[in-house]
Amino acid sequence: MSAHIAIPEPTSSDTEYNQRALPQYLAALHSAGATPIVIPLHERPDRVAKILATVHGVLLPGSRYDIDPERFGEPRQPACGPDDPGRTAVDELLLQDAFNLHKPILGICHGMQTLNVWRNGSLIQDLPTAIGTAVNHSPGRHIAEAHPVEISQGSRLAALAQGKPQQVNSSHHQAVKVAGDNLRIVAVSPVDQVIEAVELDDPDHFVVAVQWHPERTYTESALSRALFAAFAHAAELWHPRTSETVMTVMRP
Repeated sequence: MSAHIAIPEPTSSDTEYNQRALPQYLAALHSAGATPIVIPLHERPDRVAKILATVHGVLLPGSRYDIDPERFGEPRQPACGPDDPGRTAVDELLLQDAFNLHKPILGICHGMQTLNVWRNGSLIQDLPTAIGTAVNHSPGRHIAEAHPVEISQGSRLAALAQGKPQQVNSSHHQAVKVAGDNLRIVAVSPVDQVIEAVELDDPDHFVVAVQWHPERTYTESALSRALFAAFAHAAELWHPRTSETVMTVMRP
């Protein structure tokens, strides 16, 4: 039986964006052998909880909205766009469930930023304002190779890249500034050092987040396919953690 993956609608109010973006995530999950379960952003929390009881992993997708800087203790800068409270609320339910039960997580673009802030990290509110334009991080959704990424040895991502140089697409103006609790920086844009990927520093819990969009390059990028395949495989292997398992993990 294929793993069931919870994926929230990308936005709570932009139907056109959802219709354009969501099918690419669903196609990538299907191609990797997983079954996506779309979470409507207007469901009641108790209904979302019932849906989450049936899934084995969580994918947090991109969004056209920004993260509210109040969530990481900063005043909003003029270049910071509007946030999406409906998406935020559902993302937090999904993250709480996944961390409580050790479910695999894959974060993409906005999903990586959400994960980082939920783990008490912070964000750069606007890259051009903060660091300039040495690298164009928003060249358009149809540019498959916007810039290179430098991947840290020994990371999950490095194993998936198999030592090969990697070029990625790019479609964002915010980025991780300070990594959240127990998140390890595992890829950067080498020219400007923008953080491009993080992983949970826990070999027993698959939590990987990337700033680029592997769902858009699934057919042509070996790394994109490997990332979705590894996530789907981790979800297939997931099983509920019993109290005995938790005690064993916590025992020194």
